[in-house]
Amino acid sequence: MGNVEVERLARGKYLSLTTFKKDGSAVATPVWVARDGNELVVITDATSGKAKRIRNNGQVVLASCDMRGKVTGPSTDGTARLTDSTESEHIAAQIKRKCGLAYTAIGLLEKLRRRESNGSVGIRIEVG
Repeated sequence: MGNVEVERLARGKYLSLTTFKKDGSAVATPVWVARDGNELVVITDATSGKAKRIRNNGQVVLASCDMRGKVTGPSTDGTARLTDSTESEHIAAQIKRKCGLAYTAIGLLEKLRRRESNGSVGIRIEVG
């Protein structure tokens, strides 16, 4: 079932990634998604809330969504882990290759908005 779910979730550009705070409350965020073998991969700012929550608890809930985070399909459980800098660069390149100019443009706008770059971190997600 895992590979079927990975394929289904990787079909779109976006994934609703739900992570959990220490108190157990859920936080859903739309993220760019790509497939790498039997795993899903996403990229985020190294100091983002989702990265912090994954450091504390790797359990996540995944669903297909649109760019605003509106869920468009059934959800499934997964386990997420942060990657090192070399692997994060590989993941960023995969997402850029899949999502193209839109990903590049939005990434530049985000850097301008924050006015600093804290670096990115890749997230690998096992489904199921």
